[in-house]
Amino acid sequence: MTRAARIHSSEDARRLAKARLPWMVFDYIDGAAGSEIGAARNRAALDAICLEPRILRDVSNRSLDMPLFGKTAKRPFGIAPMGMCNLSGPGADLMLARLAARDSVPVGVSTVASTPLEKMIEVAEGHAWFQLYFSGDGTGSFKLAKRAQDAGYETLIVTADVPEVGRRPRELRHGFTMPFRIGPRQFLDFALHPHWSLTSLAAGRPQMANFEMPGFEFDRTESRAKANWTTLKALRDLWQGHLVVKGVTNADDALKLKSEGVDAIQVSNHGARQLESAPAAVQALGRIRGRVGPEFPLFYDSGLRSGEDVLKVLDQGANYAFFGRILQFAIAAAGEEGLLRLWSILSGELSSALAQVGRDKLT
Repeated sequence: MTRAARIHSSEDARRLAKARLPWMVFDYIDGAAGSEIGAARNRAALDAICLEPRILRDVSNRSLDMPLFGKTAKRPFGIAPMGMCNLSGPGADLMLARLAARDSVPVGVSTVASTPLEKMIEVAEGHAWFQLYFSGDGTGSFKLAKRAQDAGYETLIVTADVPEVGRRPRELRHGFTMPFRIGPRQFLDFALHPHWSLTSLAAGRPQMANFEMPGFEFDRTESRAKANWTTLKALRDLWQGHLVVKGVTNADDALKLKSEGVDAIQVSNHGARQLESAPAAVQALGRIRGRVGPEFPLFYDSGLRSGEDVLKVLDQGANYAFFGRILQFAIAAAGEEGLLRLWSILSGELSSALAQVGRDKLT
């Protein structure tokens, strides 16, 4: 049996990834802020939502298509922006980009991606959205936004919920840093996980690829606290395409964002990776939908682990959803075959749940 064939759920992918990845890499991907109560809160809130089965309805022809910014995505879920994905396996970024192209779904390309943003949009055949962190005085951030626009990106995601980087003790205990630094503890960790170490060594150490050009610098720990509503207005003036603000859980903030002319809001608590005491994102979703009205586009990420989870957040008011770390687990577990396997499982779970609740389409 292949490793991919052993994946039957996102939890299987996580279990297999944990066995294969160095501890510091697994805990970087898997960890959350503080003692991780916030991550548990996300999961508990999703688990508490029930789907109501309906019977004797013809649901034999079901569609997972979803309209998205004037186009049609073949799935109502895309790929959230994630930093340094190539830590989960060599070429992980491009695996995600190829998947995005195949199913016409967006792949979020992180500011700290390990593949250049130009290469990502090329391989994704245009189905790539650039995610921007504001840092320092903003000079480099605005340069990156202009660079993404010049590369053909039509959608910019501004991540707004990280004025300071959250403390994630699990990764701190391992001495995790970006750029990657290898000391005695990391060397031992890598030696005990030879498959990852040898394949990563052969492919070259993952780097923050968008900062390998002259004039582009990024300090992961640098304060992002100077960003304000004036910063957003300047980005709105600069960016000619769709502007999405990610990391919103407050309904008043959501209403102001709508008035400031953003094109969509991504309800998210960053997977509980930044503020341990943040509210569960799915609970914020309903409040925000009530404030911005039924027509304004709302996207969602944080804590999603299955196709049923996607149906839950769509029913709570989201127009589109994004999966994150579980896709990296699938890659770590079984490479591109593992990624495609988990994606198929998520799609099947959603299709089955849709039938169970007596519906043949999502909208």
